[in-house]
Amino acid sequence: MNNTGDLDAWRDLPALQQPEWDDPAEVRVVAEELAKQPPLVFAGECDQLRERLGEVARGEAFVLQGGDCAETFEGSNADAVKNKLKTLLQMAVVLTYAASVPVVKIGRMAGQYAKPRSKPTESRGGLELPAYRGDAVNGFEFTPEARRNDPWRLLKAYHSAAVTLNLCRAFTKGGYADLRQVHAWNQDFVASSPAGRRYEQVAGEIDRALTFMKACGVNPDEFHSVEFYSSHEALLLEYERALTRVDSLSGLPYDVSAHLVWIGERTRQLDGAHVEFLRHIRNPIAVKLGPTSTADDALALIDRLDPGREPGRLTFITRMGASKVRQALPPLIEKVERSGARVAWICDPMHGNTFEARGGHKTRRFDDVLDEVTGFFEVHRALGTHPGGIHIEFTGDDVTECVGGGHPIDEDDLHQRYETACDPRLNRGQSLDLAFMVAELYRKTH
Repeated sequence: MNNTGDLDAWRDLPALQQPEWDDPAEVRVVAEELAKQPPLVFAGECDQLRERLGEVARGEAFVLQGGDCAETFEGSNADAVKNKLKTLLQMAVVLTYAASVPVVKIGRMAGQYAKPRSKPTESRGGLELPAYRGDAVNGFEFTPEARRNDPWRLLKAYHSAAVTLNLCRAFTKGGYADLRQVHAWNQDFVASSPAGRRYEQVAGEIDRALTFMKACGVNPDEFHSVEFYSSHEALLLEYERALTRVDSLSGLPYDVSAHLVWIGERTRQLDGAHVEFLRHIRNPIAVKLGPTSTADDALALIDRLDPGREPGRLTFITRMGASKVRQALPPLIEKVERSGARVAWICDPMHGNTFEARGGHKTRRFDDVLDEVTGFFEVHRALGTHPGGIHIEFTGDDVTECVGGGHPIDEDDLHQRYETACDPRLNRGQSLDLAFMVAELYRKTH
């Protein structure tokens, strides 16, 4: 498993969604430069996350995974990272208390700089240019210069990821994540938001629990810092391969670009390069499953990616769409459960619910997002299995990208702050709204 030949076997297989670089020699130079860089994460941290996800697979914990659809280099700054992290921590406190379950916090951060696209090119006003594939590949501006696929951007993606991860580590260890402070932010949300007032009871319960523990002299270290993990789609294989290292202690290969990496719905072919590459790394890994996925697809992926049936090794992130989740999901879960495999099941309620608004903006209805999560919980409750978590695209800013929510945004509002580099994200209020609702759903399931 740890020889370099295995790690390069993917090169002989079809690799979908890879950019067409002008000069393969330039890509090799960049890859060699990346291979010299220090790791962004460490093998021991990846092992720790695998243990946590094993708890999720056994029904003992819940995953909260979220962040930008596509991170930008410009967004690798203290304020943007802090706002995203703040929102994730607020959601986690609500879920931990209201659902009475440990929450595994995973950012869709510090590496989500590349995106699969349905078409390789984009046309505007008679001009055809390469599609925007994320800041790791080319620029968002619709000009020939910006849209050139530039391999040196891979190095910039690494440095932006390092900055983001450094900020995340500082914020989660340096007092910013203190439980009482995060709870105070939630109290602000409850007091100031029309939607938030529905959650006064839960906020009050958390307040009394904290006061009680303080009175008892309970002040554990866990109250002052949190475990936080990074994740992104392992899309650009040259980048992931260059950041794979053989761990000196175990002699096993880890992709040190993130704690968890996933294979997207468009690149999960059993005979494809992405599945081949990821099966050789020791990180916990995930696969996105859309509405066309069959139970046999899921079992074949388990055989390929988790032959040892190790809880925490493999997570399935389902993205069915609100109208399909109740029909498409049960056969998958039933057959996987019968096989004896222990995977974690997470709901991505974003990607199956995108539509184009009247003004041309891509958007999602908050009600559809909530409906898919509700369907996900209903299916697990009916089957007696564990709804393991949610995977959402959100930002800590007050953007207007998804319609609905507690501070309702309608289609005519979308232009006001539509700032995403790719798909529409929930704003802070909508994200917290979702957390309280998910906590209620979890309580009903257990």
